[in-house]
Amino acid sequence: MADSPLLECIESRGETTWVSFFREVKVVGFLAAPLAAINLSQFLIQTGSLMIVGHLDELSLSSTAIAVSLAAVTGFSVIIGMGSALETLCGQAYGAGQYRKFGNHIYTAMVCLLVVCLPITLLWINMGKLLVLIGQDPLISHEAGRFMIWLIPGLIAYAFLQPLMRYFQMQVLVIPMLVISWITFCLHIPLCWVLVYKTGFHNLGGALAMSISYWVNAIFLGLYMKFSPKCGKTHGAISMEVFKGIRIFLRFAIPSAVMTCLSWWSFELIILLSGFLPNPELESSVLSVCFNTLTTAFTLAYGIGSAGSTRVSNELGAGKPEAARKAAGAAIFLAVVEIIIASVVLFAVRHVFGYAFSSEKEVVDYVSVMAPLVCISIIMDAIQGVISGIARGCGLQHIGAYINLGAFYLCGNPAAIALGFWANLRGKGLWIGIQIGAFVQMLLLVVVVSHINWKNEADEARERIFERRCLVNKYEEQSV
Repeated sequence: MADSPLLECIESRGETTWVSFFREVKVVGFLAAPLAAINLSQFLIQTGSLMIVGHLDELSLSSTAIAVSLAAVTGFSVIIGMGSALETLCGQAYGAGQYRKFGNHIYTAMVCLLVVCLPITLLWINMGKLLVLIGQDPLISHEAGRFMIWLIPGLIAYAFLQPLMRYFQMQVLVIPMLVISWITFCLHIPLCWVLVYKTGFHNLGGALAMSISYWVNAIFLGLYMKFSPKCGKTHGAISMEVFKGIRIFLRFAIPSAVMTCLSWWSFELIILLSGFLPNPELESSVLSVCFNTLTTAFTLAYGIGSAGSTRVSNELGAGKPEAARKAAGAAIFLAVVEIIIASVVLFAVRHVFGYAFSSEKEVVDYVSVMAPLVCISIIMDAIQGVISGIARGCGLQHIGAYINLGAFYLCGNPAAIALGFWANLRGKGLWIGIQIGAFVQMLLLVVVVSHINWKNEADEARERIFERRCLVNKYEEQSV
């Protein structure tokens, strides 16, 4: 296991089950907190750019908002989803002490993600024309298309950044990643302001600043990986093994991407549908506020889920099913504590919370009506986020993909359309509908995780990691 003092063994003879459990809760909590802060810094780079560009004029705000949303849906979500396959492969390899294989998985992911960037780049280059073809305003479409073209270098940087982040996460080297992420964010804000207001780039300066910041983050992490003694045994050297690992990486990366994107796209679709409601400006604004609130709260839940994924995959790779089960329980416990605090705070400030996003009383009042529904959404989103992390640690992404497909596209989205348009509940109906899908998703994930055979998962992880050795032994036995 890791050399980090965070994961130094804390077990002693005679220790009660509850004491052991809360020790694991402490371990997961100390891992989850920096991971949540790292996720928040990544989220704020996009949000900060949008806020700075938004003070130029209405056209810059609307076109940039569309561009950032489309970039997330068509590009960044795919890279994040595929990169999360490393939580299975690298986490289990590290737990088993297979450090060379650990490093090879990282390089394999970089190669595959760079290839995936090619079709996404072609899509982004033509996005302005595509927006016009589907009936969007030509001026806004043109500006959004230009913004996305300038964001292409950031997409390529993301193909390196996501594997590097998983490299540090699965070794529990979270403090260097935390420091570098927040240094990058602190540099990003003044850089973005200068590029937007002082260089003549205007709204394109926001895209350029995002691209530069992603490259800075990736380069700093890469340098730390290369020169830090803590990374000496895992970064290895690039060899042909990198290309031999493509098949197993794609085996987990494709369902991981589907699992992530189906959920992400479903919420974005609801925002899009709100534009067809009566008074679309109000409905879209309020749903955007609700969605951004949910996303911000989810950064903490995702941090807990990532911590749970790390601990579960490490323990399964080490052949310790009971420790993996305990880590999963600890992550779920922390999620319950987090959702209670977050939902209570949001409900308490529901009448004034909208002023953080708008000074219009109509918007603020509508947000206060939606706040109880958002509180419920936070609860379901946090639970599913953590359980999804546990599923990634076990390598069950394919099941998660089927669950998300059924939950959102057979239940949630049809219910949203029916409640929003046919039942005339408008934005409230759209939100209730998508949360029906989220509830089905959460319920099915709970059922799956509650039926995990931890011993079988540990055995499968060990077989996957030592696959070649098993094949050699089997061949030798047959020869004899």
